[in-house]
Amino acid sequence: MFINNFDPVAIKILAFEIRWYSLAYIFGIILGWFYCKKFLIKNVKILNIFDDIIVYIILGIVLGGRLGYVIIYNPIYYINNPIEIFMIWGGGMSFHGGVVGTIIATYLFSKKNNIDTFIFLDLIAMSAPIGIFLGRIANFINSELYGKETEIFWSVKFINVDNLYRHPSQIYEALLEGVILFLLLNFVFKKFLIKNGTISALFLIYYSIFRFFVEFTREPDAQLEYLLLNLTMGQIISVVFFIAGLFLFHFKNEHKN
Repeated sequence: MFINNFDPVAIKILAFEIRWYSLAYIFGIILGWFYCKKFLIKNVKILNIFDDIIVYIILGIVLGGRLGYVIIYNPIYYINNPIEIFMIWGGGMSFHGGVVGTIIATYLFSKKNNIDTFIFLDLIAMSAPIGIFLGRIANFINSELYGKETEIFWSVKFINVDNLYRHPSQIYEALLEGVILFLLLNFVFKKFLIKNGTISALFLIYYSIFRFFVEFTREPDAQLEYLLLNLTMGQIISVVFFIAGLFLFHFKNEHKN
């Protein structure tokens, strides 16, 4: 059993603070960018313009993630407190919203440069688990998205939450959605001859499976609790993304010989 009493602030200089969650975003994007350019991209044209898409991706992640949280997870609160929609530093980001925002941003960039959108989306899918891993570790440090009470020997007491020992669900997600998803997608990309878009489809499928089952160990969002069929909002959205991944996989491979 472990006691979590981490400070969510990584660096503090007078009134200026840099939080671990911010660093997770920053280093996730930097490491993902480096990995794509150093190990994945072989096409010279794609390599030359890949730097330009990063701004689009950042905007897609931030705007999509924030709006996703506002609309899906806490709409009533933000209807009553609209000014707080812009206070991203106060917390409240949706991973699924970030995915949608990234897809839209990538589509716009690809159309502008007359390149197949799925070339970029596949690269993002293979490098995204790096950021997911760092983000979930930051969630753990912040004592947020914590798990249900348990007596397993690796349970964690989050001092900033209560005195109960809980599942470290953030670590489960870091391992499944970060490490294992990274290895799976990159293995398929490097070992098999596949069509553009297949990696994106597999990302949606595998991420949704991992997220769906980890949610059983996680405390539901307090403002939503359990919804349809006693599932959490995260599980319901994961089912939708899973089905979308299956359709995309079928569409990209139905004519494959």
